[in-house]
Amino acid sequence: MLGPKAGGGRRRAIDQDAASALALQGLAFLAADEHRLSRFLSLTGMSENELRAAAVTAEFQAAVLEHLQLDESLLLVFAAETGIDPGQIAPAHAVLAGGGSQAHG
Repeated sequence: MLGPKAGGGRRRAIDQDAASALALQGLAFLAADEHRLSRFLSLTGMSENELRAAAVTAEFQAAVLEHLQLDESLLLVFAAETGIDPGQIAPAHAVLAGGGSQAHG
């Protein structure tokens, strides 16, 4: 977990491991609700078995974060349930999609 929402100041850089952990939290969030998971699987065209195999890849993890970013209400529910700053999703996505470490603040 990346921690609770920051009350200001500079956010720490997101490295590959932190981005991956965030994406896996996002996947767990989606998997915890049948409707959310079904929608995600439908949009990706994946089966649950394919999802399990792909979950360890940066490409798939980036897709999980992209899915959260594209649905603001879903992103806000994820942030509220996990205590993660929703502003961490975009830099984590950039890292997983090949953009390198990101520092924001």
